[in-house]
Amino acid sequence: MPADSLRSIHVVAAVITDPRGRILLARRGDGRDLAGLWEFPGGKREPGETSEAALIRELQEELGITVQVGPALMQVPQRYPDKRLRLDVRHVTRWEGTPRGQEGQALAWVVPEKLRLYAMPPADRPVVAALLQPDRYLITPEPTADATAWLSQLSLALGSGIHRVQLRAHSMAAEAWREVATEATRRCRAVGAQVLINGDPELAQELGVGLHLRADQLMAGSAAANSKTGLLAASCHDVAQLEAAERFGCDFVVLGPVNATATHPDAVPMGWEAFAQLRESVSLPIYALGGLAVEDLAEARRHGAQGIAAIRGLWPE
Repeated sequence: MPADSLRSIHVVAAVITDPRGRILLARRGDGRDLAGLWEFPGGKREPGETSEAALIRELQEELGITVQVGPALMQVPQRYPDKRLRLDVRHVTRWEGTPRGQEGQALAWVVPEKLRLYAMPPADRPVVAALLQPDRYLITPEPTADATAWLSQLSLALGSGIHRVQLRAHSMAAEAWREVATEATRRCRAVGAQVLINGDPELAQELGVGLHLRADQLMAGSAAANSKTGLLAASCHDVAQLEAAERFGCDFVVLGPVNATATHPDAVPMGWEAFAQLRESVSLPIYALGGLAVEDLAEARRHGAQGIAAIRGLWPE
C-alpha cells in the first residue's frame, strides 16, 4: 500500500525512570497488534490534545499514576503495513501512585543496559538507542601533513564529549595512515570512545575496531568482509541502502545530506521532511548528516535521528 494512503497515528510514550535508574516497560497484551512485544508505556493522542495532556491521560488510564511530563527525548516516524506512526517520547522522572498494569499487561523495571534484550516494536528500538548510544558521531577530516597537530585536534574533540568517532583518510599513504590511525585509536580508547575505520576492513580488523562502509561497499555486499571486531555502520542516501544496512545487521547508519555542505557541494540536500520519510522504512539508529552542528541535535531528534554526524560541525577549529 502506498505510504501516502496509510492512516497516520500520533502516539505518545514515556521513558519512566525510577530513583535506581531503571526504566519501565509494558508488554503488549493478547489481541493487540504486535502482541507480546515490550514497549515504552503510552498511547494514542486524541484530536485536540497536546502531547503532554495525552501522555498524562494515557499513563493514568494504563498505569494508574499521575505524572509530571519532562523534556522530549525524540520523535520516531515509523511505517507499518497498515499505518504510519509517529512515536513522540518524553522523559518522566516524577509521578504519584504505584505503576500497575490497569489492563492486565505485564510490567518490567529494566536497567538501561538490558533494554536491548527485550523484543520491541520497530518504533521503540530507536528510542533504546537514543537512551544508550552517543548522540554525536565525529567523522574526522583528512589528516594534514602535520599529523601531530591533527591528533591534538582529535584529542580536543574527545575532550568536548565525543564518544563515537569515524577515522577517515582518502589521500594519505597507507603506511602513514596506519600509524596515524593507530595513535588515534589509542587516544579514543583512553577516554572510552568508540572507533570505526572508514572503508578498510583489513585495517579495522588489525586495530580491533569497528568498520564504517561506504554506500557502494554496502550495496556490493562488502559487509561480509567485516570481522565483527567492533561496530558495523554504513553511509546511506536512499531507502534501498537503508534496507540493505538493516539486512546486513549494521549497528547504525548515517543518512544525508540533510543540508548543503562544503564537503560535498554538488550533493542535493534532502531536508528534514525527506529525512523523516526515509527514517520510516527501518528501525536502525540513524545519524543525520550534512551541514549540521551541535545546535541541530534537538531538530534531528524531532525527525527521528539518533543525533548528528559531522566533520566541520564537530571538529575543533
